[in-house]
Amino acid sequence: MTLWEYLRHQAVTLCFAGIGCVTFLCILAFAGVELSFLWIFCLFFLLLFSAWFFCGYLLSRRRLDRLNQILKELPEKYLLGELLPPPANLLEKQYFMIMKTVSRSAIGIADTARREKEEYCNYVESWIHEIKTPLTACSLILSNEGDIRKLKQEIKRADNLTESILYFARMRTAEKDLQIHETHAAALMDEAVKSQMELLIAARIRVTVEGDFSVCTDGKSILFILKQLLINCAKYCPGCQVTMTAGSGVITVWDDGTGIPSHELPRVTERGFSGTAGRKRGDSTGMGLYIAAELCKNLGVTLTIESEEGRYTRISLAFDSLTKL
Repeated sequence: MTLWEYLRHQAVTLCFAGIGCVTFLCILAFAGVELSFLWIFCLFFLLLFSAWFFCGYLLSRRRLDRLNQILKELPEKYLLGELLPPPANLLEKQYFMIMKTVSRSAIGIADTARREKEEYCNYVESWIHEIKTPLTACSLILSNEGDIRKLKQEIKRADNLTESILYFARMRTAEKDLQIHETHAAALMDEAVKSQMELLIAARIRVTVEGDFSVCTDGKSILFILKQLLINCAKYCPGCQVTMTAGSGVITVWDDGTGIPSHELPRVTERGFSGTAGRKRGDSTGMGLYIAAELCKNLGVTLTIESEEGRYTRISLAFDSLTKL
């Protein structure tokens, strides 16, 4: 900050100080005060006011230089609000509180963005390792002129993995991608089963579909969720019986597989949580149910998971506020 800039900043104060000085001199002159005293008073006022002005300039410049130095040394500029020196007056105090609020908001946003970036990179890395399995299997089947049904199964696994990462990538703009229209639960369940037929047959899973109702929702997102539930059945409980029912605004997927341990049940929709079954297989990203749960939140659908280890797992999608009667 230059002296000229500070002078312009204090222009109003200088004007009022000058007017006050001239007014006071005029009053003294009308009162008959000697001219020599007036000159002495005027000189004293100018010296005192100049000292005040230059001291204020030096202090302000020193504070600004300190702020600029702090800003220059900061690797992340949005942290400045956390390192501001204590305010010197009421106006600075207000600016100080505003900067603190802005800085803490920016820190929160930056931390969230950094965490999401790390989680996304971790997911992409695990996804790359997971998709290598079906691709390698396809290559081996083709080179050995193997069974065409096994080839279709591996291609379907790769297709499911690709769809999962696409939905995960679009989750930030999920509200913009939603297309709400009337659809039928039975049609969605039938399409989900049909799309995963290769995997279900390979896992010796029997599927029963019952019931129907109409609902206004994003059919593609619900279809993805249902497919993900069937994929989990094929992956974690081969040979089980799966029953998909629709009624009273609720789609339920039930299986008589191995179930989920009670201590893991509250965490199955957490990002990256694979559980005991996933760790045993070694090829689980722990993202399927997380993506499904996030889609349910965006659609206003209540996702409920019930399970008893060794007996069953029941997952329900409730469209309470969207069902058309």
